[in-house]
Amino acid sequence: MPHHPAATNSLACAPGSRALSAGALGWAAGLLMALALGSFVIGPYPVSPAEVARALAFQLGLVEEGGSETARRVVLEVRGPRIAAALLVGGALAAAGATYQNLFRNPMVSPGVLGVSAGAGFGAALGLLLNVTGLGVQGLAFVGGLLAVGLALALGRAFHQGGSLLTLVVAGLVVSAFFQALVSLAKVVADPLNQLPGITFWLLGGLHRIDAQALFNALVPIGVCGLVLWALRWQVHALAAGEDEARTLGIDVPRLRVMLIACATLMTAACVSISGIVGWVGLLVPHIVRMLVGPAFAAVLPLSALLGGGFLLAVDDLARGAGGEIPLGILTALIGAPLFALVLARARQAWF
Repeated sequence: MPHHPAATNSLACAPGSRALSAGALGWAAGLLMALALGSFVIGPYPVSPAEVARALAFQLGLVEEGGSETARRVVLEVRGPRIAAALLVGGALAAAGATYQNLFRNPMVSPGVLGVSAGAGFGAALGLLLNVTGLGVQGLAFVGGLLAVGLALALGRAFHQGGSLLTLVVAGLVVSAFFQALVSLAKVVADPLNQLPGITFWLLGGLHRIDAQALFNALVPIGVCGLVLWALRWQVHALAAGEDEARTLGIDVPRLRVMLIACATLMTAACVSISGIVGWVGLLVPHIVRMLVGPAFAAVLPLSALLGGGFLLAVDDLARGAGGEIPLGILTALIGAPLFALVLARARQAWF
C-alpha cells in the first residue's frame, strides 16, 4: 500500500507548522460560524436575518420577544437541527476519513472502506421494509453498519492470521458488495408504491428528516469517539510513520489499531444512521486539509472536522436553495468528484 507522506516527516511538528495550524483553525472556525448563521435564511420559507437573530436571542433568553411564532419555529425547530446535523455529520465523516487514511497509510481510503455504509444502508432498508418508526430505522442502520464492520474484521483475520491492513481492505470490499446485494434485494421485494421510494431516497442521503432526538442520538457516539481520537492524536501520528517506529516509542500497535477502527466505524455508522449515505466528504476533505497544514494528525483531525462540517453545510444549503430537496449524495458526488480530481492533480507528487 502507498505510504502516507507522514512517514517521511518528523513526529514532532515544527513551530511554524503549529502556528499555521492554529491560524487555519481560527479561520476555519470563523468561516464556519458565519456560514452557519447565514444558513438560517436559506429555504423555501423566507426568514430575514433580523428574524433569525431575534429567534436565537429569544432561545438564549437574551430578549423577551422572539418575533413571529412561525419564523421562530422555522429557525429553531426546522433549520436549527438541520444545520447542526450538517455540521455534525460532515465533521464526523471527515474526521473518520482522516483517521482511516492515517491508519491504512493510503490516501484513497474513505469512511466506508470496511463496509459500514453498505451495512447501514441495508439496515435502514430493512427497517423501511418492516415499516418501523424513524428512530427504529436509524437504530437498524446503526446496527447494520457495526455488523458489516464486524464481519469485515472477522474475514480479515480468517484471510490472514493477525489481520494485515491490506486483507482488511479486501475483506471490507467483500462485505460491502455483499450488503449492497442485500440492499438491491430489499428494493426488489419492496412495495413499489409505498416502500421503494422511501428506500431509494434514504440511500441517496439527506438531512430533511432529522429532528432534535435523532441529532442527540448521533451526537453521543460521535462526541465520545471524537474525544478518544483526539486523546490518541500523537500515537496516530507516530503510527503513520510506520509500525516499527511506533513500537520503538512503546505504542501497542494492535490495540491502537482496534481503537481507531472502532472509533472511526462508530462515528461513520452514527452519521449514516441519520443522514443516509453521503459520500466524498471523508475522502476529499482530509486531502485538502493536509495540503493546508501538513500531515500532523493533531492538526489534521480538528481542521478536517471543521472543514467537513462546513463543506456539508454548504452543500445542504445548495440543496435547500435550489427550489427542491436534492439528495445530498447526488450533490456531494457532483461537487466532490471534480474537486477531488483537482486535488489529486495538484498533490500527485506528494502522494504517488
